[in-house]
Amino acid sequence: MLYYLLKYLDSMFDFPGSALYQFITFRSGMAFILSLLVSTLFGKKIINYLRRQQIGETVRELGLEGQNEKAGTPTMGGIIIIMATLIPVLLLARLENIYVLVLILTTIWMGVIGFLDDYIKVFKKDKEGLKGKFKVVGQIGLGVIVGAIFYFHPNITVRDTPSILLETGVTSKFDIKSTTTTIPFFKDNEFNYGQLISWMGDGYENYIWLIFIPIVIFIVTAVSNGANLTDGIDGLAAGTSAITVVALGIFAFVSGNFVFANYLNIMYIPNSGEMTVFIAAFVGALVGFLWYNAFPAQVFMGDTGSLTIGGVIAVLAIAVRKEMLIPVLCGIFLAENLSVVVQVAYFKYTKRKYGEGRRILLMSPLHHHYQKKGYHESKIVTRFWIVGIFLAIFCVVSLKLR
Repeated sequence: MLYYLLKYLDSMFDFPGSALYQFITFRSGMAFILSLLVSTLFGKKIINYLRRQQIGETVRELGLEGQNEKAGTPTMGGIIIIMATLIPVLLLARLENIYVLVLILTTIWMGVIGFLDDYIKVFKKDKEGLKGKFKVVGQIGLGVIVGAIFYFHPNITVRDTPSILLETGVTSKFDIKSTTTTIPFFKDNEFNYGQLISWMGDGYENYIWLIFIPIVIFIVTAVSNGANLTDGIDGLAAGTSAITVVALGIFAFVSGNFVFANYLNIMYIPNSGEMTVFIAAFVGALVGFLWYNAFPAQVFMGDTGSLTIGGVIAVLAIAVRKEMLIPVLCGIFLAENLSVVVQVAYFKYTKRKYGEGRRILLMSPLHHHYQKKGYHESKIVTRFWIVGIFLAIFCVVSLKLR
């Protein structure tokens, strides 16, 4: 809303400094600072409120060192992340931008699902929380909406080449609707999902949405569940997510900036640069949340936070056409997910074959395996962050590594 106020002041009164609103970099920097202030200054008040309402974590006995000390720690701290993200976005972003609107929808939608899950755990004293099938329905619902918007909305386009007439310096616009995405690490690295059903013959273009929307559903569901599983020890989910989102912010900025996109020879996505404002606010919220969530945690994000984080990361990756980088960029989430899948599958297999279930890991998800091996959770979190930084840098380097 401040964006529109500054725009009005600039157009009507040529108010000194008001023209800064035009620069995404300025608004992104302000969004980061404001979200950091909101999450740190108001975070303590929210934590105290949660504590007064006795909204504390119920800890299951897993035999982990220091586990019992966490009982009663306020949960639902994801509210801090959501609030610290949305306030700067509503103040500083262009709210008519379709990418920003989709990200706001994602934040609220997944936040509500996570809140319901936490509410049932805390107030209904049901450790299982919201039934898994209802979570999946919510994730699928978001995937359908996001997929339909990205496929059908007229303002979600890519710019075809050639983009510049070098002789005159005039930009020629060829914005087209496309389901093209990026294949990382290859020179000619564009892939259109329509190729998956091109065998249907003439008119197959009318049915690309039948393959595109299910892919979006799968990505949203997988990444949000991965973030949920990663939220197991103090600071792990918030820290690794902040690293991932910074990398996506770089992708959003260069993909939405014609000059950088042309220089890097990557897909130019009109209007996508505005997502940088949202991303800056989201990173500020995550870093501010870490002030209270780092070991020893004063608050847990709960599913309110973890499902929101996963949903936002998934939508961002799809929006900047980098979803094929998710297995690398979200490598921590993937490892946590796979550790659970492999552990359960191997346990069931050995139980059928030998009459007793056996385990590959001491405990899943993966971070609990290292806890069982005697590593302090601060060391585990720091090392996971280091791996996350390496993966994020590697993904950013892929812009030129082809």
